[in-house]
Amino acid sequence: MSYDKAAAWLDEHEGESIERTLEWLRIPSVSTDPAYRDDVRRAAEWAEARLEACGVDAKLVETGTPGDPGHPIVMGECGEQSEGAPHVLFYGHYDVQPADPVELWDSPPFEPSVQPAVADGPGERFVGRGACDDKGQVMMFLEALAAWKETTGHPTGGVRFTILLEGEEESGSANLERFVNEHVDALGACDFCLVSDTGMLSRDKPAITYGVRGLTYTEITLHGADQDLHSGSWGGRAPNPNAELAKVLSGLWDDNGRVTIPGFYDGVRELSDAEREAWRGLGFDAGEALAKIGLGPEADEWGGQESGYSAIEREWARPTAEINGIWGGYTGAGAKTVIPAHASAKVSFRLVDDQDPQRVADAFFEWLRGRTPPGCRWELTDMGGGHPVTVSTDSSWLTAAKQSVERATGVLPAMIKTGGSIPVAGMLKALTGVETIFMGFGLDDDRVHSPNEKFELSCFRQGARSHAALIERLRGA
Repeated sequence: MSYDKAAAWLDEHEGESIERTLEWLRIPSVSTDPAYRDDVRRAAEWAEARLEACGVDAKLVETGTPGDPGHPIVMGECGEQSEGAPHVLFYGHYDVQPADPVELWDSPPFEPSVQPAVADGPGERFVGRGACDDKGQVMMFLEALAAWKETTGHPTGGVRFTILLEGEEESGSANLERFVNEHVDALGACDFCLVSDTGMLSRDKPAITYGVRGLTYTEITLHGADQDLHSGSWGGRAPNPNAELAKVLSGLWDDNGRVTIPGFYDGVRELSDAEREAWRGLGFDAGEALAKIGLGPEADEWGGQESGYSAIEREWARPTAEINGIWGGYTGAGAKTVIPAHASAKVSFRLVDDQDPQRVADAFFEWLRGRTPPGCRWELTDMGGGHPVTVSTDSSWLTAAKQSVERATGVLPAMIKTGGSIPVAGMLKALTGVETIFMGFGLDDDRVHSPNEKFELSCFRQGARSHAALIERLRGA
């Protein structure tokens, strides 16, 4: 069987696969920081060359405008769509988060390495920025292509693939919607999109994700006086934006942990009994999960959570409001007794089901205006977001993905949702009608977006084999 040959090739050439992954991880493709612009392009060129080496017709597509250029998208095309087989769009991203705070890394973030397993801890693993999110997971797919090409002469076994690797996912995907609109006919011709930027339940419990949350992200500033004020002269006489902003934001939740913005829950569906029962059967241990991030089990009884739902239900099926950052006034060393002229916060919302990110942003801003402290004014910025996505669980393509993971790992994957957001999925659904299948292999403790990000080799192996198995399964679709 072709899959068996591809799997054997992956085993025999694992050392080369690891070195290729480390080579890509060494490129600091931090898309949000202009200082790394050349490195981001270098990472795109590396991916283009790797696709070409796998037998894919690849190119860089520029984004943005001449006056405001973006980072390039890597596009690839391979195979002809044979009768009965699908046309698959594979999406991933090659940009990474900033590595800050660098001093908290055990090793330099862009000098990646393979670290040995730790007793009662993580297994053998890649360590470096982008190891899991998303270079390591994209590499699983690229190595599957290489295995097929080297063993059969064709990277996708004749199944047609369009490959889209974005360079701005970690900085808001500012140019992706324009790109999708410009290529809407070609992308809309795909039968489904495959994304490998999600996770497993544990090292030996693979999963297919059938729902991701959406996102609304905002920055708000409350302005008071037109200058910082002496707190001795003006304390008690003029509004303090720090204090007033804190008071306003504290009203975002009621005593049951529900968001108080009118209309916020429009589009949220109640969990079915079947879903709740299935999720209970996964054996999720909230206390164990909290321990991994340094919290005791009593944190699961934290008063800010939405009552009536388990931890996993709150993560996978309920929307949230979060204050991601808050600042104002003097924050340096020593004392400076001022009432600040303004105070700011970054506030985001994770969305589910049919919530609309723009409607949520508009409703939040209206909620703020109705709570404007006397004498103050708001500066409100919608920083964008993405739609939530829930995929039909009876899709034939999702069934093919489940069968492929089971063949590669020996374990039938669980059907799960995730609390994170993958904006491209909602965008593709809205603009082209294309559904997304999420077949990822990350772990909860991979420290994504944090210092010492990792991706375990056992997960990498399972992912590469699963993608190779999916190619064979789709050939016979």
